[in-house]
Amino acid sequence: MPHGDSPHAASITFRHPAAFWLGTAACTAGVLLHLPMYFHARHMGYRLVGMPMDPGMILGMVLIVLGLGAALYGLVPERSRKSKEVSARVRVRALDDAPIRTRHVLLLIVMAIAVTIDIMKPTALAFVAPGAAQEYGLRSPANPDGHISVVWLPFSGITGTVLGSWIWGWLGDRIGRRASIMFAGLLFVTTSICGTMPSFTWNVVMCLAMGIGAGGMLPITATLLAETIPARHRGWLMVLVGGDIAAAYVITSWLAAELTPTFSWRILWLIGLPTGLLFLALNRWIPESPRFLLAQGRHAEAEAVMARYGATAVERGATVSKDPVSPVPSAPAPSSSARHGLLGLMRGGLLGPTAAITVLSVGVGLTTYGFQQWVPTHLAQLGFSDVNSAYMVRNATMLGIPLTILTAWMYGRLGSRPTLISLSGLTGLTLLAFVSFGDSLAGNERMLSLLLIVPLSGVSSVAAAIAAYAAEVYPTAMRSRGAGLAAGMTKAGGVLVLAFALAAATVPSLATTALIGAIPLLCAALAFAWLAPETKSRRLEDISEDLLAARD
Repeated sequence: MPHGDSPHAASITFRHPAAFWLGTAACTAGVLLHLPMYFHARHMGYRLVGMPMDPGMILGMVLIVLGLGAALYGLVPERSRKSKEVSARVRVRALDDAPIRTRHVLLLIVMAIAVTIDIMKPTALAFVAPGAAQEYGLRSPANPDGHISVVWLPFSGITGTVLGSWIWGWLGDRIGRRASIMFAGLLFVTTSICGTMPSFTWNVVMCLAMGIGAGGMLPITATLLAETIPARHRGWLMVLVGGDIAAAYVITSWLAAELTPTFSWRILWLIGLPTGLLFLALNRWIPESPRFLLAQGRHAEAEAVMARYGATAVERGATVSKDPVSPVPSAPAPSSSARHGLLGLMRGGLLGPTAAITVLSVGVGLTTYGFQQWVPTHLAQLGFSDVNSAYMVRNATMLGIPLTILTAWMYGRLGSRPTLISLSGLTGLTLLAFVSFGDSLAGNERMLSLLLIVPLSGVSSVAAAIAAYAAEVYPTAMRSRGAGLAAGMTKAGGVLVLAFALAAATVPSLATTALIGAIPLLCAALAFAWLAPETKSRRLEDISEDLLAARD
C-alpha cells in the first residue's frame, strides 16, 4: 500500500483511491440507469413483468461490472516484502484496562449501521415474496396453481449468502478486514438493481448476486471488532452490534408496511442504493485490523492503527511493565494449518468448538429462513392481511429488542457459554410451543404475538452471539474464515429448509418450520455445554493458544 510512510494515511486510505472511487461512481451510475423504466411503470403499479430490458439497463450492467473490477483493484493491498519472521515475534494486545475511546464508539456505530443494512437485504425476502408471487403468477399459498414456486426467490438469495459468507471469510484473511467490508458495501449499492428486473429469471439471478454481497458483512465486522475492541468490553459490544439484526427486521417490516402499498415490493430492493452509499461515506471510521496488519508484516501501518485505538506491540521475550497501559505478550505465530482453509478449522483442539458452532449455526438458519422467513405467509394463512402481518411482525420484534440488550449483558457478565446455552434452549423450547398449539393460535392474537417475540428476536440474539463467539475463538490467520464458516452454516440451514419447500412443492406449515428449527437448537445447547471453551474477557491470543496447544 502506498502512503505507508504516513501513519494517518495508511490507516484510512486504499492502495489506489482513484480506482476505488471511480469504480464506485461507475457502479452508482449503473444503478441509476436502471431506474427510468421503474418510474415509467408507476401508472401500472410499478409492474415490470413482461417488459424487455431497455438500452439504459444494459449499459448500466456493463458499468456495474467494470466498476466492481476497478473498485476491487483499488482495494487489494500490495503484498508486504518484509520478513514475516519478524511478525511471528510480535505480540499485540488491545489494552484490557483502558477505557473505550471515541474512535471505538465511532467504529461500533459504523459497524452497527453496516450490519443493519446487510441484514435488511435477506430479511426483505420475506416481504418481497408475496408481491413477487402476485406479479409473476408464481405458485404460493395465495396461488396454488402457479407453474413456478415463489420459493425459488429466497432459495437463490440465501444460497448466495452461503457462498458470500465463505468467500468473504477467505477474502478477509487474504486482503484484509477493511478492504473486504468496503467491497461488500459497494455490493449493497449494485445489487439494489434486483428491484428493476422485469423477468422472474433475472430476479432469481440478481437475488443470488445480492446474497453473495450480503453474506459476508456480519462475519467480517465481527472479526474486525474482535481484533480492535479491548477484551473486557469485546464480547458484550460485539453481541450488541450483531444484535442489530433485530433492528433490521423492525426497519424492514416497517418499510414493507409503509412503502410497498404505494411503490410495490420492488422498493424494498431499491433502498439498497441510498443505504449502501451512506455506508461507503462512513469509510473513514473503519480501520484495518492491527492484528491482520502485523500478521502481514505491515508494522508501520499496524502501529498507526494501534496508537489510535489504545494498543501497542512488543517482540516476544520483551520485558513487560506492570503498568496497566503497557503491552502484554500474545500467542505464538499461527501454525501451518492456517494454510488449509476451512479444513484447518476442524483439526485437533479446534474441532470441538467448530462442531458446536456448526450445529448452532444450522439451527439458527433453519429458524431464520424456515420459521421466520415464512411468518408473513403463515399469518396470511391464519387470516391476517399483509399489512396487519407486517405490523404484527414489527411489533413482536420491537418488543424483543430488550432481549438483545439482555443477551449482550449476559455475554459480558456471565460468559459466552452460559449465554449460548441459555438462548439456544429458550428459543428451541418456544418453537416447540408453536408445534404444540399450531393453527389454534389464530384465535388468540395476544398469545401469538407474545410467542413470536422469542423466535424473531431470540434467534437474532443467538445469531449475534454465535458471530461474536466465532470471531473470538479462532487464531488471527484464520479468524475471518472461522467467522465466515459460522455465518455460512447459518445460511446453509436456510438453504436446507427452502430446498425442502421446493421439493414439497408448497410452503411448510407453521408447526413444521417450528419443529425443524427447535431440534438443532436444543442439540446445540448440549454441544456448547460439552465441547466449547469459555471466552469471557480472555485475550484472543490466549484462547487460540490453548486450542492450538490441545491439537498438538
